[in-house]
This record gives sequence, structure tokens and C-alpha cells, in this order.
Amino acid sequence: MNATGLSIPAPHPAAPAAAAEIDTGLRTSARRARRRRRRLVWLGRVVLPVLVIGGWQWFTSAGIVDKFFFGQPSGIWHSLVRLFEHGTAFGSIWVNLEVTIKEAGYGFLLGTGAGVVLGLLLGQNRFLAEVVGPYIKILNSIPRIILGSIFIVAFGLGTFPKVLLAAVLVFFIVFFNAFQGVREVDQNLVANVRVLGASPLQVARHVTIPSALTWIIASLHTAFGFAIIGALVAEVLGAQRGIGLIISEAQGNFDMDTVFACMTIMSVVTLVAEYLITLLEKRVLAWRPPNRSEAASI
Repeated sequence: MNATGLSIPAPHPAAPAAAAEIDTGLRTSARRARRRRRRLVWLGRVVLPVLVIGGWQWFTSAGIVDKFFFGQPSGIWHSLVRLFEHGTAFGSIWVNLEVTIKEAGYGFLLGTGAGVVLGLLLGQNRFLAEVVGPYIKILNSIPRIILGSIFIVAFGLGTFPKVLLAAVLVFFIVFFNAFQGVREVDQNLVANVRVLGASPLQVARHVTIPSALTWIIASLHTAFGFAIIGALVAEVLGAQRGIGLIISEAQGNFDMDTVFACMTIMSVVTLVAEYLITLLEKRVLAWRPPNRSEAASI
């Protein structure tokens, strides 16, 4: 009985057990729903390429699409087997693949390093950003293929011009993301840290750079693909070895199956790099709480 004279019934002893049972049932249903959704996603991932490749093969076999211009999945497979078993006129496929991966990898590292450093520097220094900003925009407006031609003429057919072109493509992607990441840092947080006596270096180390890392790491997923593009384009313009050189020769011989075969090889390389960058992202940004899309996939 309470102060008003009304009697309040005591909770039923089985209520906690019933609540726990309901909670367990909801968790089990949620796990089943996630597993069912995951199975549907993987089913869709398998069905989609089967439909695309199967339709491509059927359209070219029926003559609806001319395989001379668009290749054919069976012909692409035979080209892949030939490349790996017999090599090319420029050496084995592994040697050429190694050359292209090295050029793209060095360009990726060089462009990423320069983009991060300059992006962080200009992002924190408004005066320097206003001075240098217009010139960066001018350089970004130059067509990359022109830069590739200039690099080939200036530095020859070796590795260096390919690395430079790959680095240029990577640089602008990483730079703009690093720059914007610094600008998006919470200024109230920066002010509070400064009030506590942090030096500019400590502010950059403990606040600015960690906050910008989300933007920088996100840019790397796109940047490596552009590094591959830069290396391939430079090899098409002029090279002694590389996948781009094989593509250029196949194009000159109207061998579209080999062109698509080389594209398939580089797609696999890019997917492997994407997986490694994802692992790096999870390790470096382990402190960051998962966003809605990540939380839904857990």
C-alpha cells in the first residue's frame, strides 16, 4: 500500500524470465535476418556476373553483337590462358605485370605522401592556401594524357615517367581529401585543446591529423585505381614492358580478347589492393565508432 492508500501489485516473479526470453528471441530473429540477407547478397553477387558474362557470350555467338569489336568471354579466357602459358612478345606476363604493379605502387606512395603533406599544410594555413590554391587548380585542370606525353619525352621510356604520371593522378585525389578533412575538424575542439596548453604540433598530432584520417583513408580506395590508370596510360604512350604495352599492341592488331584479358588481370590486382586498403582502414581507424552502413553489416 502506498501513501494514497492504493495497493500496488508486486511484480510477478516470472516477469524477468519472460523479458529475458523475449530478448533472446529478438536477438535470434535478428541474427537469422542478417544471415538470410547475407546469403541473398552473395547470391546476387554470383548471379549478376553469370547473367552479364552469359549474355555477352550469347549475344556475340548469335551475331547480335560483333565479337570482332567487343570480344567474347570464351575468347578472353583463351587469351588469358595463352598469356600465362606462352607469355608475350615482351616477355612473360609475370614480368610485365610486375613492371606495371611497381610503377603503380611507387606512384601511389609518392602521390599519397605528397598529397597528405601538402593537404595538411595548406588546410591548417589559410594564408598559404590562398597563395598556392589557384596554382593547384591550374595544374589540376591540365589533361593528364598531356602530362604523360611530356614525361615520356622528357624522361624516356623507363619507369620514372610512369611513376610520375601515376603520382600526379593520385596526388590531387589525396590532396583535396586531406585539405577538406583538415577544414572539417571541429574548431571548438581545437580551441579547447589550445586552452589546455597544447602546442601547434600537439594539436596537429592529436586532433587535426586523426580527424582528417577518415577523409585521407577514404581517398586511398579511389587513388590506387588511378595509380593503375596512370601507369597503364603511360605505358600505352611509350614503354619497353608492361601491361599497357601489351594492350597497345593488342589494340593495334584488333585483338580485343587480349585487351579485355589484360583489363581482367588489372581488375584482379586492383581488387586485391582494395582489400588491403580496407584492412589498413580498419586498423588505423579502429578508434572510430562504426557508421550506420558498417553497423548494419555487423
